[in-house]
Amino acid sequence: MEKNEQAPERDLYALLHVSPDASDEEIRKAYRQWAQIYHPDKYQAPQMKDIATENFQRIRDAYEILSDENKRQIYDIYGMEGLNSGLELGPRLKKTEEIKEELERLKRRKEEERVFAHARPTGSIVANFSLPRYLSGRGIMKGMAMVSEVQSQVSKHNTVVIAGNLGVTDNAGAGAATALLRHQVSPVASIEFMATAGLRSLITIQTSRHISLHSTATAGLTISLRDGSVNLSNTWTRHLSEATVGNIQLVLGTESSIAVGWQKRDEKTSAAGEVKFGTSFFGTSGHYTHHFSSKSHGRVACRIGSTALEFEIGGGRRISNFSTIRMLYNIGIQGISWRFELHRGGQKLIIPVLLSRQLNSLVATSALIIPSSLYFLLKTYIVKPYYLRRERQKALQNMEKSSVQVRETREAAKKAQRLLENVSNRKKNKQIAKDGLVITRAIYGNLKAIRVANEHGEVNDDVASQVLDVTLPLNFLVTEAGQLKLHEGIKKSGIMGFCDPCPDQPKQLLVEYTFGGHRCQVVVDDFDELLIPQAMHQF
Repeated sequence: MEKNEQAPERDLYALLHVSPDASDEEIRKAYRQWAQIYHPDKYQAPQMKDIATENFQRIRDAYEILSDENKRQIYDIYGMEGLNSGLELGPRLKKTEEIKEELERLKRRKEEERVFAHARPTGSIVANFSLPRYLSGRGIMKGMAMVSEVQSQVSKHNTVVIAGNLGVTDNAGAGAATALLRHQVSPVASIEFMATAGLRSLITIQTSRHISLHSTATAGLTISLRDGSVNLSNTWTRHLSEATVGNIQLVLGTESSIAVGWQKRDEKTSAAGEVKFGTSFFGTSGHYTHHFSSKSHGRVACRIGSTALEFEIGGGRRISNFSTIRMLYNIGIQGISWRFELHRGGQKLIIPVLLSRQLNSLVATSALIIPSSLYFLLKTYIVKPYYLRRERQKALQNMEKSSVQVRETREAAKKAQRLLENVSNRKKNKQIAKDGLVITRAIYGNLKAIRVANEHGEVNDDVASQVLDVTLPLNFLVTEAGQLKLHEGIKKSGIMGFCDPCPDQPKQLLVEYTFGGHRCQVVVDDFDELLIPQAMHQF
């Protein structure tokens, strides 16, 4: 059985040894049975009492969650992560889809509250360089622009945004400051008030509303304080599919226009396109980005219209968890240029470099080939070897850390088995007396190690480090009727007396047993059901 990546591992069910479909009464019964084994008052020796206390707490925590209807529903869908995030369900929810929708909404709200708990600054710096300008003796810097924005959640329903921008080109400059207040009127509607002062002084009122599950409408009114002109805007956005969004925007006023666009994004690609017509212009644009891996991507973009004709190609690479660098090659009616970008968090540094104002074929070819060749040389002989060395160091560190965790969990499993030993041996002797089900050998762990042990009938030192002997806990789980059942869809490492001896590796359980004088053997995957005895297991 393949594990569902979105499903929780359901260790709590394994801990109590009940099915995910178990009734409340079955859960209570299982808890009482385990409590009899692990209750600290049953042990006098201090060491045994400490072991019992630790495991009894695990049993009690599992029972408190699975015996609470709301907590159990959250755990079944999101596992312990959902419970630890503080999600809560109202009693009115009954259907599974309703529960999932409510959980998704609450999870998004919790995430938004966490993100907006502090002010979020974003900004960009654009430094324009010009090679033709430098060659003519006027200096290499053509101009600079800065944009900065700070967004803060001031209350549950209100967000304030303060932004400013400043641009300088040659000896001329301009700037503007903007203040915005966004109020969440309801879960489906919001309204924004924005004021801009500077070269263009504007007041804008905009409201948005979700008109259906997949559609949003936005209406805005903008008034210019300089000349009193008014612009009206309407935007309709609709999810055309799970990954595709389409939008239509209509603007009426001194700069009337209509635009139709779409965006599509999935794990590997993102693309967008737009066609726009105005009273004095028209144009179309689009871009396509492909992610070759989790760290690198390529990008192609194009703009064609009455005021632009340009083509762009390039790519980028993530150099850390928070930083990405890009290099783009641009050719159009304004000339040939490179653009370098550094993105870190919410900040951007953008450096366009104009190489030539003329569409010279030699310059165009060289500007494309030289940096591409340089990039691949650096990647092959410097960057890639460096990252491979760093990844190997990280892998060694993770292995060391994982080995420490495995030793700790293995020791905890052995301690849990010590408390099961007396009852397990008593059950085993009863089964031997009536020629019933006796687990003679059971090992759990690495799939390949299990196969080696299965073929050779012995566990060497290399294999032993990747598997765990679980003969004792399985004999404990044998019922009075001489049966053993491990439920489907539950990771076996959560069973009392078990642990995960090889994290992030596929695991199996090998069980050898006798029943009615016959020797039997079975191997099952980690999440598969085990039901013994069965005639097909005889050998």
